[in-house]
Amino acid sequence: MEKYLVKTAENFQVEVDIPGSKSVANRALIIAAFAEGETLLKNMLFSDDTKYMMEALRKLGNTVIANEENKTVHVISNKNRIFDCAEEIFVGNAGTAMRFLPSYIATGKGTVTLTGIERMKQRPIKDLADSLLSLGVDVQYIGNEGFPPIKIFANGVKNNEVIVKGNMSSQYLTSLLLAAPYFENDTTIKIDGNLVSIPYVNITIKMMEDFGVKVENRENKEFFIKSGQKYKGMDYIVEGDCSSASYFFAMAPITNSKVKINNVKKDAMQGDIKLLDVLQEMGAKIEYGDNFVIVEGTGKLKGVTVDMHHMSDVAQTLSVVAMFAEGKTEIKNVYNMRIKETDRIKAVYNELTKLGAKVTELYDGLVIEPSEKYNEGIEIDTYDDHRMAMSFSLAGLKVKNTFINDPGCVSKTFPNYFEQFEKIYNKE
Repeated sequence: MEKYLVKTAENFQVEVDIPGSKSVANRALIIAAFAEGETLLKNMLFSDDTKYMMEALRKLGNTVIANEENKTVHVISNKNRIFDCAEEIFVGNAGTAMRFLPSYIATGKGTVTLTGIERMKQRPIKDLADSLLSLGVDVQYIGNEGFPPIKIFANGVKNNEVIVKGNMSSQYLTSLLLAAPYFENDTTIKIDGNLVSIPYVNITIKMMEDFGVKVENRENKEFFIKSGQKYKGMDYIVEGDCSSASYFFAMAPITNSKVKINNVKKDAMQGDIKLLDVLQEMGAKIEYGDNFVIVEGTGKLKGVTVDMHHMSDVAQTLSVVAMFAEGKTEIKNVYNMRIKETDRIKAVYNELTKLGAKVTELYDGLVIEPSEKYNEGIEIDTYDDHRMAMSFSLAGLKVKNTFINDPGCVSKTFPNYFEQFEKIYNKE
């Protein structure tokens, strides 16, 4: 297995560039596949997840022209949405693709099978499938009930009311929202339970409005979308990925350094920008610019108790920061981490414990207490999870001879992560 040795570093100054947001990019691709006219996406992220989405949309009859050098994608939609897919559409372990595509497909005509890697076949999709079934869409499981692969017999969406569970993933709701303007009748989506990851729902609604479609949000309990609205093709800039930026946000206070992170704004749509507030509470100094953030360590970090319900994708990042803070850090209300690329709560517990941190695993979070001395020469397992590789690379900046196994898994969202990471060694 390929390994990456992290070299220790501290008291450096560095400037890094953050790629476009995966969450924004894959929403934009779905919208562009619906839109009237042509769409040009700028500052596009080219990663495993976005490439799987682009290829899926091509197989569904859309024209998708990618220019990685210019970071642009030109989309011309398959307006009729008549799908002729004899072969399965493979989406790897891209959760957004597996969850956003079914509702898009349902609005058209044809039979489409969606599948992925073995881990994807363990990631639940029943809540979305149940919602589509209640809307009159014929969805069938090919393997285990409740999990991909699934086959969709698309013939339009005729029913006008649906209930979707909100407690495990907001992506099921986003899938329905993105497609609802193209359902045959006005649609009311009702939420069963408490809605997780509300900032991601807000991203969806904001982007729909950017492309010309209005959603009536009734206090996150119910959503109303008028049928017949159309997305308008346009030039659209994909904002920088705050989840990807989180590793560089955290790098500064861990190493008592100064890091400038480009392509990130204080008013970013993504909820993960709020990690900066947590780091500031812990002791970091934050400065915001027009399209950048500067984070500076102050030589001291203190533990915090934080509800990360709406920013669970950066909980791994904070878990590693907690190793180097004074006192206990408690990360709460992130039970949905267990159905991500891996069971992230269990994975973080395993690797922090291996390094020598004192960790308590909770059903919905972690309690982390620092140790006076950490174990050197440790190999960090990454569980085919890009965020495990990136977050635990930060531990290696302080703990000697830390190896990251399978560093290539970062290609899922941040293919040149280690190239950006290594800038710190040239700036000491």
